[in-house]
Amino acid sequence: MREIKLPFVLRLPLILISILSVGYLAMIGQGILAPLFFAVLMALLFLPFTNFLEKKLRFSRVFSTFSSLLVMLIFLYGLIYFFSTQMSDFVNDFPVLKEQVFKSFNELQIWVSKTFNLKINRQMTYINQGLEKLLASTALILGFTVSMFSSAMAFFLFSALFFIFILNYRRVLYRFIISVFKENHFEKVNEGIAEIQKIIKEYISGLVIQIIIVSILTAILLTILGVKYAILLAVLTGLLNVIPYVGIIFSALLACLISFATGGNHTLLVGLGYFAIHAVDGNIILPLVVGSKVKINALFTFIGLLIGEQLWGISGMFLSIPLLAILKIIFERVEGMEPWGKVLGEESKLNRRRRKYKITKKITLEEKE
Repeated sequence: MREIKLPFVLRLPLILISILSVGYLAMIGQGILAPLFFAVLMALLFLPFTNFLEKKLRFSRVFSTFSSLLVMLIFLYGLIYFFSTQMSDFVNDFPVLKEQVFKSFNELQIWVSKTFNLKINRQMTYINQGLEKLLASTALILGFTVSMFSSAMAFFLFSALFFIFILNYRRVLYRFIISVFKENHFEKVNEGIAEIQKIIKEYISGLVIQIIIVSILTAILLTILGVKYAILLAVLTGLLNVIPYVGIIFSALLACLISFATGGNHTLLVGLGYFAIHAVDGNIILPLVVGSKVKINALFTFIGLLIGEQLWGISGMFLSIPLLAILKIIFERVEGMEPWGKVLGEESKLNRRRRKYKITKKITLEEKE
């Protein structure tokens, strides 16, 4: 079959039209595609557990699938129960927190006036009025919370259904992917799928470990400093840390606001502590548990976050980074797409040795590739 080569001026519009078409389909199909992609990630994460149940314990495929679903639902229920109990305490303390916010801002206003001899009464009046409107809109906040909760429940419901179907029919899906390619490419495609599956599982499990470590470090920091809602803020920081750069900044601002509002004199220490945790996470935790193979550079991370938020909202921001990591893995292994995989990743350093951290005489942690 003769290959037709089009000039660049014709290929460029076709590429742009294809990208816009895919983006439009992704936007209008948010209700299906977002939970489907999340279910694919969870299915890859639970695949070793499912295979263990089927091969070692002789479970049927249906029973192993529902066992994996049960484990996932128990984890999600525990997470939802934790946030619901913590948020109930926060809502109960909201009037007190509101008074403390006004008190702290008034004290800040007096301190600035005495220290810098500035007449900022009018400016602070505007700030206080805006703050009062924001804090007084409890009904609006609760309504937004209920709307977010209902959307999240629908998201997880569809994700659970997709999770069941993907695990139960995974062999059918695998044979379909193999049959799409020509027979002489079977071995190469099979090796590529196995490698991509392995790296993605390692990436997802690494993210889970990263969330746990960052949550523990944040909980220790906030507990030592005596910040209220330390555990809630720590878990929230660990989850939001999945969103690079943006997540840790938002978490730090929220923790500093809670510290300032509750009359704490350690707000600056909270900010510095979050900066230290981010430095440890980026230079030690991330290379050890995730590795550089799926690390996306800051430019495309930021672009991915913006596009993900525009297409799928908050869930798109969380899912955009794993999607970019998967695309990077695929591009690096598809002939002709290698430059796209390289441009998504970090700049490679020649002859760079992987760092090692000796914990004990027998335990040594080595940086992943």
